[in-house]
Amino acid sequence: MTITEEHIWQILKEVPDPEVPVLNLLDLGIIRDVKFNEDEIEVVVTPTYSGCPATSMINMLIKLKLIEKGFNNIKITNQLSPAWTTDWMTEEGKKKLKAYGIAPPVYSKNSDELFSKTDEVECPLCSSKHTHLVSQFGSTACKALYQCDDCREPFDYFKCH
Repeated sequence: MTITEEHIWQILKEVPDPEVPVLNLLDLGIIRDVKFNEDEIEVVVTPTYSGCPATSMINMLIKLKLIEKGFNNIKITNQLSPAWTTDWMTEEGKKKLKAYGIAPPVYSKNSDELFSKTDEVECPLCSSKHTHLVSQFGSTACKALYQCDDCREPFDYFKCH
C-alpha cells in the first residue's frame, strides 16, 4: 500500500488536543505540514504559544498515534514562525468549542477591532451576548474568564491571537 500525505492527515485527525479533548489537532490548526523524507514521516507543528506546556504532550500523542498505525520512523518539528493564530482554527473546531462550553474566538487576528469589541463574546451556554470579562487569565494561558450577565454562568473564552 502506498502511503500518501492525505493518509497521514487523516490519521492526525484522530489525535485530540490534550487541553480541550473535543478538538483534534487539525481543528486547532497547529499541524502545519506533513513531509516524507525517504523512510521518515515528518510532522511540522506550530504550538499555540511558544511556551505552551502541552507541546511535549502533543508531540508524544502524534508519535504514539503514528506508531499505532504502523509507522516507526517519525520526526516532529516544532515551528514557531509564523506564530500560530486562532485564524488557523477550523470552523468545525469553533463549533466544537462552543458545544463543549468554551466560547470560541470571535475576531480575526487581522481585525482592527480585535480587542475593542471583546464585550460581544457570546455565552456558550445560553448564547447571550450580554457578557463581561472577569479576568484575562482563564483555565489555561490561551483562555480568558468571562461571565454571562443573563444566565450568570462563568465560562472560558478562547482568546484571539
